[in-house]
Amino acid sequence: MVEIPRSHPRYRSLIERERIVKGLAMGIVVPEGLLAHGRGEALDYLLGEETTPVARKATRAAAALLLTSERPVISVNGNAAALVGEELVRLSRTLGAPLEVNLFYRSVERVRRIRDHLLSLGAEEVLTPVEDVAEVPGLESERRIVSRKGIYSADTVLVMLEDGDRTEKLVALGKRVIAVDLNPLSRTAKAATITIVDNVTRCIPLLADEIAALKGQTRSELESIVKGFDNEQNLRESLALIAKRLARLSGYEEPLSD
Repeated sequence: MVEIPRSHPRYRSLIERERIVKGLAMGIVVPEGLLAHGRGEALDYLLGEETTPVARKATRAAAALLLTSERPVISVNGNAAALVGEELVRLSRTLGAPLEVNLFYRSVERVRRIRDHLLSLGAEEVLTPVEDVAEVPGLESERRIVSRKGIYSADTVLVMLEDGDRTEKLVALGKRVIAVDLNPLSRTAKAATITIVDNVTRCIPLLADEIAALKGQTRSELESIVKGFDNEQNLRESLALIAKRLARLSGYEEPLSD
């Protein structure tokens, strides 16, 4: 990796790029993943590259939902493993939920490489849809192949850097889906039970912290937090923040009108 000075104004972003490139060299990220990361980085610009108050509220609701779940599962793809592998391991331990490798560009070899990477970081349980497999009904992509004792049996699934098809199908199966998605207009964001509009590198550590902080709450208190969350309003507020920031940067106090 190139040594990047901490004083560089794009330090965090450049470090994330290096992690993705390293993941490509390790065989856990595919070339298409680099393109997806670039799109996410562009969206993060619109949020000011910071966790917004709206995202913090969604993260707290997500933590409460995970804590009230009987069988939560954390879905991991190559980009997530490369960007926040250690943080996902910590989240898995804090929540007591397994990690499961699920890929759009799937091969058995790549699944195993991601599993081994997570295990090397200290993961206690990493499920892989290689032997005891099931399929998500109505889904044609490789993401349909899941672990029977993992995502297939879960009541709540945490997904990140996701495609909308699977989120829609998981919700149709009666599962609750928590999505980390920088695009509040995406199908994933709209279909999810709770959408955290934030960069995964900021969100996952914060989510682990929120879970640790809420563990002392009663079930009724946690359920009240979840019940008080409205995902449609959350997405509207996220879009409003983006619009307000763009208006400010363009020199207008309010967005332009016709």
